[in-house]
Amino acid sequence: MLEFLARRLLVALLVCVTVLTFAFALTRLAGDLAISIAGAQATAADIEIIRKAYGLDRPILEQFFDWVGRAVVGDFGQSYFFRERVSKLIVDRLPITLTLGLVGLGIALVVALPLGVISALNEGRLADRLISVVALLGQAMPSFWLGLLLMITLGLRLGWLPISGTGTWQHFVMPGIVLAFSAIPALMRLTRSGMIDAMGSDYIRTARAKGLSRASILLKHAARNAAMPVVSIAAVQFGFMLGGSIVIETVFALHGVGFLAWESISKNDYPTVQAVVLLLAIIYTLLTLAADLLNAVLDPRLRAS
Repeated sequence: MLEFLARRLLVALLVCVTVLTFAFALTRLAGDLAISIAGAQATAADIEIIRKAYGLDRPILEQFFDWVGRAVVGDFGQSYFFRERVSKLIVDRLPITLTLGLVGLGIALVVALPLGVISALNEGRLADRLISVVALLGQAMPSFWLGLLLMITLGLRLGWLPISGTGTWQHFVMPGIVLAFSAIPALMRLTRSGMIDAMGSDYIRTARAKGLSRASILLKHAARNAAMPVVSIAAVQFGFMLGGSIVIETVFALHGVGFLAWESISKNDYPTVQAVVLLLAIIYTLLTLAADLLNAVLDPRLRAS
């Protein structure tokens, strides 16, 4: 188990280093940062002053290692637009994004897992086909369009839910549904295929021969084995939700990390953009690592792979 953990930690570290490098490089490839900060009306003298003030006149490698050294200890510099420490901006807004992601994942699991099981138990029948249509709609429908549709229907016409802000738990329901809708198809199909494979396996036939009840076979035997791939994809989907929250937070005016990223990109606030990209990548990597470890606990055969 320790060897398995060491391998996964090494992979996670390499991913973080790669993202760290790309986050720095992409902002530099976007153009001259000094010109972006100074604005279109700035003179050459103004641009040169800004270049020296922010250390942009130093060699690129020196800038990179200086940023890495500070990022390792959580110092991402000061925001060009907000005039605050980037780390403080992220700490203040991260709870909103995490809450939104957890609400979305919770809704997705509550909907997708039962539908996947029902679809597997009715393979090829009408219920299976209807559930497949739901999955198809979830993949085809743009998240921003669904968000606007919910705002008009549930928010404006029916008045059931608030359409913007973060004051109460109700504010997270509609954006959570939108995030969940995009994750439901993958979770549902994986649950369905896992249950179909499990129900056709030898140990299930043995359990039936022993006279075990249908509920016991489904919950104690089939569901345990079908859950392993679902654990991995759930962690991946949670990472996608955090990244996809940029669109959802903008539509619903939720001032989380996603909205912060949108503001920073529109204002050429590169220190904040770099920090947000790095943070989301680290969270995604940690989620994937946690899923691998949980799968190893559920299936000891994976520890030797």
